[in-house]
Amino acid sequence: MKELGELEQAVERALGFLKSQPEIKSAQVYASANNRLWTRLNYTSHIPCNGVEEPKSTDDYGIGIQIVLDSPDGQKTGFGSEERDLSLEGVKLALDKARQGAIVDPEFRCLPQATGEKRSLSRYHDPAVMGITDHALVEGGWRILDGAVSAFSASDKLREMASGGALPDLGLIVGGDLSIAQERMAVGSYEMPDVQSDEAAVILANVTGMVEKGDAKGSGYAVHLKLSDLDGKAGSEAATNAINSLGGVRMPSGDYPVILGPQPVGELLSNLIIRSCSTGAFYSQQSCFMGKLGGQVASDKLTIIDKGSAPGLIGSRGITCEGLPTGETVLISEGVLSGLLSDWYEYQRMLNDPRGKEKLGADPQDVRQALMPRNGFRFGREGGRNFGTRPYASPTNIVFESSSYSDLAGLLKGVKKGILVGRLWYTYPIHGLRAGDFTSTLTADSYLIEDGEIKAPIKVNTLRINDNIASILMGMRGMTSEARPTILWPGSQIAYAPLGMMVDKVHFEAIAEFMDAAY
Repeated sequence: MKELGELEQAVERALGFLKSQPEIKSAQVYASANNRLWTRLNYTSHIPCNGVEEPKSTDDYGIGIQIVLDSPDGQKTGFGSEERDLSLEGVKLALDKARQGAIVDPEFRCLPQATGEKRSLSRYHDPAVMGITDHALVEGGWRILDGAVSAFSASDKLREMASGGALPDLGLIVGGDLSIAQERMAVGSYEMPDVQSDEAAVILANVTGMVEKGDAKGSGYAVHLKLSDLDGKAGSEAATNAINSLGGVRMPSGDYPVILGPQPVGELLSNLIIRSCSTGAFYSQQSCFMGKLGGQVASDKLTIIDKGSAPGLIGSRGITCEGLPTGETVLISEGVLSGLLSDWYEYQRMLNDPRGKEKLGADPQDVRQALMPRNGFRFGREGGRNFGTRPYASPTNIVFESSSYSDLAGLLKGVKKGILVGRLWYTYPIHGLRAGDFTSTLTADSYLIEDGEIKAPIKVNTLRINDNIASILMGMRGMTSEARPTILWPGSQIAYAPLGMMVDKVHFEAIAEFMDAAY
């Protein structure tokens, strides 16, 4: 993996060369390097298997250049990149692509400039994660798998189910992976010539456990900053949840009070709420919160904050991919939409939009602080920072707060008949993001609640939520104070989601019987 100093030198060298080109009026140079490591979990009790597969990895590095040119047609801007070449020759190749693709963009104002905010976070990653060996990676995979197999082996319910036979005959399955994401970047520009750099590393474990003869499935996951924190809990959680889902029941369609677990909260956040809380979504009139900046969009018991520079939080970064400081943006404060995630381009575009007041519900010039560009990142689909793309607004650490905290037992106590939703998948808007209507399927770890107690697991893939995100947000009645870091697919962002969030009513549709096996 390229060292941080190599990336910094590449940016400095590129800026020096670009300044020798008289037609270039301004430029920003961005260099990044990423390393992604995986070891796969593939355990089947009744079929010969390796248990933990050999480690695999991908890496990338390169340089991206955005330029501003004068032309007879007016000011042009273009972007180009070159992979696996940080030399002057690589810079020239990236520049040629930027020149060829340069266009007149009437909404472009300038490249990022200092906002007056200061960087507050540096040297925050664990060097042991950045330097992890293949042996340590595989050892971590075995630790997770051991956690799952131990949970299966200790289960009285499985021994009873086996009726004197061998547990492996039940078809015990563990799948998933342990992955490490390592990233480094450097950025500089004519406007901000002092080269800024950053590096981070994170550990992710995603595990699925199954009892094949019981049509049962459970999931487990973990996110860590420190290598010393890596343990087998993600595996044992997946196996335990699979055991708990044995004997699942079907539920009829209807409206039910719901307690959302961490993964469902993260799922709704990623696919609906955060997508609507960006300046770009308001500019393009796609947000389900159009015209409501400063207005009520959720229960007054709910506050949601993006904390980009908080020490010790997994999604924190020192600077954005635009060279600007990260920081804290309050998105929803006691139910009121209070801020938006912005990159520099969308920030400038909204400030100069003649229809900005109509779109936001407030004059952009009066709410500049709510639009500050603290979230211009170039996250790739597999994590890391991508030199080959332009910045876009992305969350970092989404933190939930409430004026109505309870423990999980307290939330359950208030439910006469409802559903504890433990895991969702295929969550997406069904009439466009702006309408707020969405669908999502319960896939595991969900339970029927009766008289304040968990009574039975819900059969996998037999219920689908069809509702509107506005009714979910306005119907929030309380949450646990304890939260859990949950990865937001498909990037490097983290939701610190409560262990339970109470919503007074959610509409469910039963899925046809013939789909039961499609898990």
